[in-house]
Amino acid sequence: MPRKLKIDFVSDIACPWCVIGLGGLEQALGDLAGEIDAEVRFHPFELNQDMPAGGENSLEHIARKYGMSADQVRENRARISDRAADVGFAMNASDASRAYNTFDAHRLIAWAGENGRQIEMKRALFKLYFTNQKDPGDPDALAAAAEAAGLDAAEAREVLASNRYAEQVRSEETLWRERGINSVPAVIVDDRYLISGGQPAGEFERQLRWISAKLEDEQATAAATA
Repeated sequence: MPRKLKIDFVSDIACPWCVIGLGGLEQALGDLAGEIDAEVRFHPFELNQDMPAGGENSLEHIARKYGMSADQVRENRARISDRAADVGFAMNASDASRAYNTFDAHRLIAWAGENGRQIEMKRALFKLYFTNQKDPGDPDALAAAAEAAGLDAAEAREVLASNRYAEQVRSEETLWRERGINSVPAVIVDDRYLISGGQPAGEFERQLRWISAKLEDEQATAAATA
């Protein structure tokens, strides 16, 4: 029987390394089918919590935030695009791209979780932000993403027009920061083991196998001493 693992994936849809990390994790779990049966749940983290409506030029924002030159930002963008392509994802960022606040997108991810379509919603929102270069504060764009994820667009609009899931998102963001998560993606396995960053599939596979073996040893030791 495959070992069951609980995986909490803390991330932001505005985080390109989160795209890469999710792609690597999904590839690893596919390769580990039959060995590991993982339940993946997504949790919110806002990189640009104070970003105003309409966003800001992404190149300028990143250069200022991380103390990089424009050329350094472009070089980093190219590396990220290559890594994303390795997991089958198209990044269409350019000097004209914008950085946005993602709070409403996180509310939709919480709603999607109650409808059994959380990972589909996450993928659709990554595509909205990075591939289609849309504003995740735009209700029309978000409703279209919900529909692409197999959810009801009209209900998504109702969620967005209300304050539903706002307190849940804020509460979860506070919880994970209090637990020491200050960069994403953060992949927490069985509430005990942290895998940080946009790791490639091979690294996720190695670490998940190690965790699985560790848990098996602990279970065997507990049974022997019971």
